[in-house]
Amino acid sequence: MNYEFCIRTDPGLSRENNEDSVTLDEPVRLGILADGMGGYNAGEIASGMATTFIKSELGRWLAQAGRSANSREVRRAMEICVDNANRSIFNAANSNPQYSGMGTTLVLGVFQDDRLMLGHIGDSRCYRLRGAQFTQITKDHSLLQEQIDAGLITLEQAATSANKNLVTRALGVEDAVLLEVNEHVVEPGDIYIMCSDGLSDMVDDGGIAAILGQDAPLEQKAALLIDAANANGGRDNISVLLARVSEGPRRRGLLSRLLGK
Repeated sequence: MNYEFCIRTDPGLSRENNEDSVTLDEPVRLGILADGMGGYNAGEIASGMATTFIKSELGRWLAQAGRSANSREVRRAMEICVDNANRSIFNAANSNPQYSGMGTTLVLGVFQDDRLMLGHIGDSRCYRLRGAQFTQITKDHSLLQEQIDAGLITLEQAATSANKNLVTRALGVEDAVLLEVNEHVVEPGDIYIMCSDGLSDMVDDGGIAAILGQDAPLEQKAALLIDAANANGGRDNISVLLARVSEGPRRRGLLSRLLGK
């Protein structure tokens, strides 16, 4: 599989600073997005620590392990790196009064040929566009999602709920955190989008899908997504990471190569 990536972030229209952080290690096909929380710009510190630490540690491991690493090994490496990042943020929050209580959501993906190992904490999301089908492939760790799962509110009620941004799991808030990791089969033509809630709260699924489905370069799609979120109010920082999959050249067999076919 061939992969094309694009990242973009914007402070939105209501925030002076940007507490989102998004980064990409393209050679090992690692994408990371974090949405920080906390006063005194501490959210910005937490999200930046998360993406920097995980990119450095997990990126190094992936470069050494190569694409031959199996799902179990990749999953374990993701869990260890996220656990180490969590402890670093938690310790920083507890040793500096300005950073007390800071934390961050997280979504990260390792793309390995025909599979995606996807991990997340909190309500930053990953969606997949496959043909005409647009699917959210992460499930929010939030009070709102728990209420939906329990049948206490409908999806329609959730869209206007005042509890929309109350997460039940975040990186750096406690000394341990559980990373949810799932494996997904990747197909040629797929487009994946990781995003902070500054996009998903401002643009509904249909709007995101319509932009991703346009015949346009990834950079243009990312810009249109940011513009749409700002046009609808831009009440939060907006970050996106896009990945588009295409089929690579078929590997020839040994006999074909020897015969020059």
